Amino acid sequence: MFYINKINAAGKIAVDDTILVKDTPATAGSKMLENFKPLFSAEAVERLEKAGYEIAGKTNVGEFGLDLMGETSHFGAATVDGNLVGAAAALVAQGEIKAALNVDLNGAPRRAAAVSGVDFIKPTYGTVSRYGVIACACSGEQIGVTAANADDAAEILSVIAGHDDKDGTSLPAEKYEYTTDKDVSSMKVCILADLYDGLDSKVKERIDAFTEELRKDGVTVDTVSLDIVSQAQTAWQILMAAETTNNLSRFDGVKYGHRAAEYKNIDELYVKSRSEAMGFLTKATIIYGSDVLAKSKYEICYDKSLRIRRIVCDKVRELLKSYDAILTPACSKVEYKPYDVLDAFEKVYEESLYTAIPSITGMPAMVTKGVQLIADSFNESVLLSIAKSVEV
Repeated sequence: MFYINKINAAGKIAVDDTILVKDTPATAGSKMLENFKPLFSAEAVERLEKAGYEIAGKTNVGEFGLDLMGETSHFGAATVDGNLVGAAAALVAQGEIKAALNVDLNGAPRRAAAVSGVDFIKPTYGTVSRYGVIACACSGEQIGVTAANADDAAEILSVIAGHDDKDGTSLPAEKYEYTTDKDVSSMKVCILADLYDGLDSKVKERIDAFTEELRKDGVTVDTVSLDIVSQAQTAWQILMAAETTNNLSRFDGVKYGHRAAEYKNIDELYVKSRSEAMGFLTKATIIYGSDVLAKSKYEICYDKSLRIRRIVCDKVRELLKSYDAILTPACSKVEYKPYDVLDAFEKVYEESLYTAIPSITGMPAMVTKGVQLIADSFNESVLLSIAKSVEV
């Protein structure tokens, strides 16, 4: 299933189902919110509509955006030729829509773009309003844009970016403008050797082909090592799970959301409603998040992860003093088959190795031609320009 709800047949912009559109159900891929209909639209959606863009519909997502690319949705996974795909990325790849807004929580839209061969840009944290997003991990999740090419991505991102008083994490600049026209011939890009082992041969081929195109355009490409990659992965999974645990606690079957039909007391209402309405991966994430926030583990898990976040930011920024962008895989393979839901927690953790650095640092990342580019904060135009130089 690609669309959860179609809104306008003439629309060319889709919105994933963790982003609110007024009077249209917003489920976040969960039975818990199956009948939730918001009274307002997300700020990013309102900006698009004010600029004259029409919303085509709401696209399927994995439950609360926690999975690989949508396979845990209550409404079923989106597939093409038996392989898992991200619904929005697949629609863009098929030419059904011009672009889509997606919430990047744990790298799912980046992974989906790499699999479908389209572009996705996750901007600097705080440059696009999160108002109207069904929140899980507030310190890292960010609305980004899936598009067929860098020009379309830059166009849509320029519309939705800018300060919003309604979002406490919004940065102060009133407007951000993005371009694909920066001269890349004098740029320097580095490949992280730490993420090269364990990749599917087809992913390696994509990286090699992308590198060759960069060198043809005059870009200097080096291979370097960054000794903080696995620590970034673990720290982000701890922070993400802890924040998700807190944010999803509001879904208890009392004020809104699924409510169990039979219960004897308030505790049983909470337990039965959440047990009936949430899938395995969401439950596992909540249990893990509760564990790392426990008094006995708070300091060695959650607090330490916050400290690691600062170290990761510092080390990545130090590397980016010498390079304009970092080139990494967005995922370990180009095809994902449906799998046993009980394996979801482990599979998502393994794949988060490739997406954790932009998530934990809040730095911009872009997937194009099946590879991922990372730049320092506010350097989206560098990523867009590099992408365009290879696309043309």
